[in-house]
Amino acid sequence: MIEGNLLENKVRVWEGYEEIHEELYYGKEFEDHLDLSLAEAMHLVERKEIEVYKNDEKIGKEELFDRFTEIDDEFIQKYAVYSDLRERGYILKSGFKFGSHFRVYPRGVNPYKKGPKSQKEHTKWVVHSVPEDHNLSYSEMSRAVRLAQNIRATMLWAVVDSEKGVTYYKMERITP
Repeated sequence: MIEGNLLENKVRVWEGYEEIHEELYYGKEFEDHLDLSLAEAMHLVERKEIEVYKNDEKIGKEELFDRFTEIDDEFIQKYAVYSDLRERGYILKSGFKFGSHFRVYPRGVNPYKKGPKSQKEHTKWVVHSVPEDHNLSYSEMSRAVRLAQNIRATMLWAVVDSEKGVTYYKMERITP
């Protein structure tokens, strides 16, 4: 079993992470470790791929979920979307630099490929998760769509209901 250590807002794995990184495309690799986002770590815990520790003490799945919701007040809806898309076979990476929660790659694509990427290897969607009672302004929607289109991706709003069900809404700019 792979062991990860809970840091402030991520889980760090020091050894044995090659398969989950190189074949399953989880995490961001550094010279001597792998950093997992909270959503990635939770998903791997649920799949029984890793165990997470804090100060040499294993954290159970329920307690880990509670800790993650304390660390990130958007964790519940972000994780609902992350888990839903991962279970459908998509690869998710941080969408932070595009003002959203996730960048989503099609099934079977290597997001770590070096060199030029073809259109099918490029980010397919930029996804931002919101709870069902969230109010979006027109400027917020417009900004998100334009940022997504700048990288040739489609903007999806992932609306998470009270039962953690996810509905996706595609937004695009149309020019007459």
